[in-house]
Amino acid sequence: MRGLIGKKVGMTSLFDETGKNIPCTVIQAEANIVTQLKTEETDGYEAVQLAFGEAKEKNTPNALKGHFDKANTTPKKKVAELRGFDIEVNVGDEVNVEIFQEGDIVDV
Repeated sequence: MRGLIGKKVGMTSLFDETGKNIPCTVIQAEANIVTQLKTEETDGYEAVQLAFGEAKEKNTPNALKGHFDKANTTPKKKVAELRGFDIEVNVGDEVNVEIFQEGDIVDV
């Protein structure tokens, strides 16, 4: 399963070739940084931890600053784990919308 962290910007609608109105959610999907790889041996499950959005360093707890330093990135606002990530990534890698292909179904 592929995924990204994004921010909902708004809603819009599109019309298909028959004139049917299709509601669409607009997502701001900036690059996500891989901040940690969870493994079966160390954590008991497999997951990829992604971080999104810039945060002020003065508002970031010291424990998280160290966490972000290990990934060689600046503090981020949102951190989330995705299980079953089917793309090979390493800590510090950047993941963006290019992981999706035309026609992929996306759950928002």
